[in-house]
Amino acid sequence: MEKVEATATVADFDPDSGSIPATKVEITVSCRNLLDRDTFSKSDPSETEVIKNTLNPDFVRKYILDYFFEEKQNLRFDVYDIDSKSPDLGKHDFLGQVYCTLGEIVGSPASRLEKPLGGIPGKTCGTIILSAEELGNCRFQKYFSVFYFASSVLLGMCDQWHLIFTKCNSWFPPFTPLPLRHGKEGQRCFYYLPRAQRSVLMCILLELIVFNYQELVNLLEPAFFSFSQVSLLSFSVESEHTFLDYIKGGTQIHFTVAIDFTASNGNPSQSTSLHYMNPYQMNAYAMALKAVGEIIQDYDSDKMFPALGFGAKLPPDGRVSHEFPLNGNVENPYCNGMEGILEAYHQSLKLVQLYGPTNFAPVVNHVARYAAAVEDGSQYFILLIITDGVISDMAQTKEAIVNAAKLPMSIIIVGVGQAEFDAMVELDGDDVRISSRGKLAERDIVQFVPFRDYMDRTGNHVLSMARLAKDVLAEIPDQLISYMKSRAIKPNPVPPPYSTCNNPETTPL
Repeated sequence: MEKVEATATVADFDPDSGSIPATKVEITVSCRNLLDRDTFSKSDPSETEVIKNTLNPDFVRKYILDYFFEEKQNLRFDVYDIDSKSPDLGKHDFLGQVYCTLGEIVGSPASRLEKPLGGIPGKTCGTIILSAEELGNCRFQKYFSVFYFASSVLLGMCDQWHLIFTKCNSWFPPFTPLPLRHGKEGQRCFYYLPRAQRSVLMCILLELIVFNYQELVNLLEPAFFSFSQVSLLSFSVESEHTFLDYIKGGTQIHFTVAIDFTASNGNPSQSTSLHYMNPYQMNAYAMALKAVGEIIQDYDSDKMFPALGFGAKLPPDGRVSHEFPLNGNVENPYCNGMEGILEAYHQSLKLVQLYGPTNFAPVVNHVARYAAAVEDGSQYFILLIITDGVISDMAQTKEAIVNAAKLPMSIIIVGVGQAEFDAMVELDGDDVRISSRGKLAERDIVQFVPFRDYMDRTGNHVLSMARLAKDVLAEIPDQLISYMKSRAIKPNPVPPPYSTCNNPETTPL
């Protein structure tokens, strides 16, 4: 029997094995207006089953994939009209093919991507519709319950202690922090106090991770409360929203790049310069830009990105600027996709004079102004700064970062070349949160890395770029979630699907 089969190839590029995926997603495949290759009947589309006489199949089979925001996960879907039982696809009619990335699917409105099928010259092959759904077992609700043992001493202080534990449930004022004995999800986990402290007041924090209310009831059976001194103070429910919840709800990620045009990079016309344009390979600036940008662009619907330069003298008067558009258009600094940014970067090198110093604060404040205008969770901004030297305006940059930490914004700094970047590490708040004028940053929003640490020893630039992107982008989902939580912003409901394809019910067969 004739049938149509959709096959998928996953070409994940995982530069370092052992990665833990952010989550798993389930991909659903549909096609509309497929090419009819049968003479006397319409194709019978099928994957795991035959769907008779339709060119608009909705396949039942799902593809479950590990999802990594920080990696470019390439996918290919091929559609065939199966006319026999032969396992050799070369013996069947090819109906079309599409390439995309997993990021393109999840980053599309409502995580639903529509793309035209191609692969047959001169033919319109129809459309493939790819929908992503985050698997529910990667999401959970936490029920926090506080229990206590109490002697006759301090019984009147229970309300006071309850307030303390509600606000800070990982330690026991005024006692010293105690280790948590972990159990598996859905099991009980306890803090224990030394025996000497039990005579005054013993408190136990119980954290239950369950998936539904019935599980909670089962765990709180009367048999569990075998000690008469144990009382339940309270429990609360906290929904855990994921990065993909926000993306699917319509949160757009905006990407801005800022490139260092200071003289320490060397004359661009000489091969020793970090800005030198080798006709056979990209320089470090272009590689860093492409590595990060090609992943982030999947989450920006219009693919238009502001591209800035700093540290150069501009024509015609030779004024020094630390915030100029690479395309030369102050009113509209946006470039079309990664190729547009690279083209504007190449053209700028021919027009401006490399100068200095290396100031970051202007470009940080530039993006912060846009982020400050949309603090409702609908947009999140990522600034990529690529530089070769030691920062000159450290105090001003720290102040700019501390202010930006209150906004929906993250900053990635990539150091290229062989300079010492020790001072730059100070901006990365992984170990010590950055501060300015005695004011601590609300969140850690900066990730700094030197590109040389990711260069492949064999000279494989694709591998180098993948390693760089994986490291600098890994923190972005958590940084976005931390902002949303700090403002109590919940994901928007998923918008209803909208199809530009013909309605399959009205499409003539």
